[in-house]
Amino acid sequence: MITPTPTLLDRDLSILQFNERVLALARASDTPLLERLRFLCIVSANLDEFFEVRMEAHHAAAKAASTQKDAPPEHHLHHLDALSLAAHALVAKKYALYNEKIIPALSHQGIRVLSHGERNASQRQWVKNYFERVVKPLLIPVGLDPSHPFPLVANKSLNFIVKLKGKDAFGRENVIAIVKVPRVLPRLILLPDKVGKKDGHGVSVVALSSVIRAHLSDLFPGREPSEFSQFRVTRNSEMAVDEEDVRDLRTALRQSLQHRNFGQAVRLEVSSGCSHFLSNFLLRQFELPTQALYSVHGPVNLARFTQLIELVEKPEWLYAPHTPVWPVSLNPQRSLFAQMREGDVLMHHPFESFEAVIAFLREGVNDPDVLSIRLTVYRTGAESEMMELLREAVRRGKEVLAVVELKARFDEEANINWAEALESIGAQVVYGVVGLKTHCKMLLLTRKEGSVLRRYGHLSTGNYNSRTAKLYTDVGYLTADHDLTRDMQAVFVHLAGQTKLPKLEKLWVAPFHLQGKLLAMIAQTGHAAAKGVKGRIVLKMNALTDETLAQALIHAGSQGVQIDLIVRGACILPAEQAGFTQNIRVRSIIGRFLEHSRVFYFRSGEQESLYLASADLMNRNMLRRVEIAWPVTDASLRQRIMDECLVAYLLDTKDAWILGADGQYTPASLNVDSKAQLSAQKALIERYQ
Repeated sequence: MITPTPTLLDRDLSILQFNERVLALARASDTPLLERLRFLCIVSANLDEFFEVRMEAHHAAAKAASTQKDAPPEHHLHHLDALSLAAHALVAKKYALYNEKIIPALSHQGIRVLSHGERNASQRQWVKNYFERVVKPLLIPVGLDPSHPFPLVANKSLNFIVKLKGKDAFGRENVIAIVKVPRVLPRLILLPDKVGKKDGHGVSVVALSSVIRAHLSDLFPGREPSEFSQFRVTRNSEMAVDEEDVRDLRTALRQSLQHRNFGQAVRLEVSSGCSHFLSNFLLRQFELPTQALYSVHGPVNLARFTQLIELVEKPEWLYAPHTPVWPVSLNPQRSLFAQMREGDVLMHHPFESFEAVIAFLREGVNDPDVLSIRLTVYRTGAESEMMELLREAVRRGKEVLAVVELKARFDEEANINWAEALESIGAQVVYGVVGLKTHCKMLLLTRKEGSVLRRYGHLSTGNYNSRTAKLYTDVGYLTADHDLTRDMQAVFVHLAGQTKLPKLEKLWVAPFHLQGKLLAMIAQTGHAAAKGVKGRIVLKMNALTDETLAQALIHAGSQGVQIDLIVRGACILPAEQAGFTQNIRVRSIIGRFLEHSRVFYFRSGEQESLYLASADLMNRNMLRRVEIAWPVTDASLRQRIMDECLVAYLLDTKDAWILGADGQYTPASLNVDSKAQLSAQKALIERYQ
């Protein structure tokens, strides 16, 4: 058994560990300078989402525990304390890196982020003019009194709190004022060359928070700010909609979206110089415990500093441009349908272009013999050529079914808009199954060929999103296989009609049998190993937090199966512990691209099988989502996946992190000379150039 039993805390601590590894890329001297800044901002954005999604449960549990009189006091806030301690440590590292490494490195290259004290006279005058002309007209300070209560502060918005001396216009000593900063204002402002360049060189920018801070007194004529601080509150952003109790999920979600920015507060960020008086005032206002206060040495909205990358315009300080190639196994001059009839086609993104998937759909839309198109929609983005092609298919009279997941976190609005746009022109739109998220990725075309109908399908480990397909590693699969496409058709019928799934030949589908099939494969490999047959399991995924599957892997390892787990993010399974998991190795790959593909490989003796999947090994994927896994039966395609998605990453000594018996990750590069280090991602980029 896993000891101790993994908890919600274990999972969330593991997520913070993952961000520690991303932060290391921002720290690495061989990472291009602006990419270092980008990774720093990615960690900031990840932390924002972590608090928006994860922390409310811990706050609620701590609050509930504090009311239990029979529980020991030290138990009340244990989980919240532990998680807050880890989060505070990560935030401290993030700002130390920003102040001690990133900003000095940028300054050394002539890119200066100027505080008020660093600005010369001409720069201060320009900033003052900018404030008067652009910023001040949009700011309305609110002095607090019984008729002016604390304003409603939106999630992750920039604000200032000010303590004022003197009396207001009515002779009252109302000392607290709040200044809300509109989102329409840019968070970084580029100074013009005539005042921004130093000795005729470089680029200078100022942060909006610095501009406002320098001119706070201008907002309060007749009064003097004695204390002030920027602040930012992060709110719980989970959408709480009871699907069983609403008649129209789309309408209910759209209404809920209006309130997302004003959910329960879970984190308060203030400037490091913020006084106890002001920070305690804010904590009381947002009903937050002291653990939720983060005093930061820099801008509270650090994620917005990605704007600096666009302002600087220095491509030599970025990764060399990567242009995905057309999939090597596809001829762009021939019909994709004809090529798929000759055999299944594998596409490895982002090394091979996602444009081939769009071309597949486009060919189907333009082909008069294609009668129907079915697609699952999870994260396509606000702008999507694929969705526009679906609309064109409807206009051409084809039957179009879109299974739109309205509850795709932070993509709800885009998905609702696409659902409405498709419905308005006659497409059939359904929203999956009540209580489950539709997370599988499938595109199915039915074509009339003579007197028969033939199906052509695309399955993927990732989303139908052209933008992320350039940033995430995923595997796409084009197939005209009769059994596999028939299974896909059955899943679409199930999602639309909520009928019982028939017996499927090749697809494993969650929540019905995906977990059970995986458990059976793990057990089968373990039984063979116990009988002396050489057993091997290699699994690649984004997260491993399903305890049942983790226990099964541990048991198989104890039977002699050699197990390698390539887990990018959270992993609750302890590795390489003597007498327990000594046959299990866990590694995480953190590189230029976000590792996103899911590959499951099993071997017993000479018998091997490999599956691609939309699912991670998480409880929610196994039991609360509609997911798919499918076999790769073609030996050459299977070998290619093993070489590119598994073996290459097991040999990685540049971007890999190894989970030790102590539960800590260490870089695989520690004991490897820098010239001898191998990066799987870099090797794949070079292979496909």
